[in-house]
Amino acid sequence: MVTTYLDKILEAHRRTARADTRPLDRLIEACGELDATRGFRDALATVDGLGVIAEIKRRSPSKGALRPDLDPADWARSYESGGATAMSVLTDVDHFGGSPDDLRAARHATSLPVIRKDFTVSAHDVVDARRMGADAVLLIVAALDDAELADFHQLAVELGLDALVETHDEAEVERALNVGATLVGVNQRDLVTFEVDTDRAVRVAAALPDGVVRVAESGVQGADDAGVLRRAGYHAVLVGETLVRAGDPAEATRALRAA
Repeated sequence: MVTTYLDKILEAHRRTARADTRPLDRLIEACGELDATRGFRDALATVDGLGVIAEIKRRSPSKGALRPDLDPADWARSYESGGATAMSVLTDVDHFGGSPDDLRAARHATSLPVIRKDFTVSAHDVVDARRMGADAVLLIVAALDDAELADFHQLAVELGLDALVETHDEAEVERALNVGATLVGVNQRDLVTFEVDTDRAVRVAAALPDGVVRVAESGVQGADDAGVLRRAGYHAVLVGETLVRAGDPAEATRALRAA
């Protein structure tokens, strides 16, 4: 059997999760002392026009180094000045070069809500997202069984986190809706091959019912792509590589918002 990017990444994260012996109940209890989150879903649901979730991403498994030396606080301020609706920060160390410190620095530098972009495979991961200051957590349907998806989604809600439930096709959308997801992403990148299908989000949009905040992820190169997704009914686009590679991230964000 061929081992894919996703298999390798998930196994690394699950291995770490199996070794985590911290008492979960105490960690959950401690979250009750934290400040309120900023309302990631609400920001996307109420934005005027197309929202932009601007991503801080140092590298990727398929493309290698993108901007490894970026200052997350400076980048975050540029995104905010360009009109970003929210931010996404990679916290995976080994495969994406991110860290929880990147998330903390970006969030402290702005007033934007932030999602922890990582491979959530355990309840500890959900709690850690809350403890490091995230306002939302990513749950990838393809990476979780139905019980995990339901349990992690419920825990996120209990902790005050929004959960962006990421899908790739109509069957995964159905699984997301079955756990009560009201914030659903459609990732145009195949997590097995890491190839991008720029028509995927438009095709899958028909499976997303009213009342669900819709996010298109990956493959957005500029305003034209963003406009297509806006017309397909998406509330926001999540954009990483295009913005990280931009010479002026504020202006690149502004161009996407104009769509």
